[in-house]
Amino acid sequence: MTALPAVFADLLPGEVGPVDAVNIVDETLLRDTIAHGMLARTRRRVAAYARFAEESGAVAVLVTCSSIGEAAEQARAEVSIPIYRVDEPMAVRAVTVGGRIGVLATLTATLQPTRDLLRRTAAERGAPCEIRESVCPGAFDALRHGDPGRHDEIVAAEVRRLAGEVDVLVLAQASMARVVDRLPAEQVPAPVLTSPRSGVRQLGPFATG
Repeated sequence: MTALPAVFADLLPGEVGPVDAVNIVDETLLRDTIAHGMLARTRRRVAAYARFAEESGAVAVLVTCSSIGEAAEQARAEVSIPIYRVDEPMAVRAVTVGGRIGVLATLTATLQPTRDLLRRTAAERGAPCEIRESVCPGAFDALRHGDPGRHDEIVAAEVRRLAGEVDVLVLAQASMARVVDRLPAEQVPAPVLTSPRSGVRQLGPFATG
């Protein structure tokens, strides 16, 4: 999923302003989580990357992979700079919009951390929260094997279906966000929330200009 740094690089100027962004990419974190769930070594490695970022002069860290969001939260105790989950603002917005929340993912590994975040966020705000989940079979493999068009077709079909059953639809992975912009509004009856733009906005206080 190495295309994601470019997605966030494009968003930063408009949503935050001038920042000196440095990407730390380790795709084995996601591969381990897909294969084994959240491992103790994954938590340790995310914390180590956070410490490395702090020691390198970073003033904040944005973790852009929802599947390792739990590790990102635990790493906050390891550093003195803020660590942001990309999907936290999306979760806050979702529980505000409606009680029936659809969660759509291309990876089963992403469903649980997103579901847990939504339920916790709803409980903190005393909001109702009924979650309906769906995985887009074959979409992640298509993207991984260089067929983004097929990925987008699968995701778009499931967005249209699930959006008709809920008050708000959450796309659990940043890699899914571009699909929504290409869908006609009349095909998507519920609001669809994605994480990249709102996640990036958390970095607003750290703009350099």
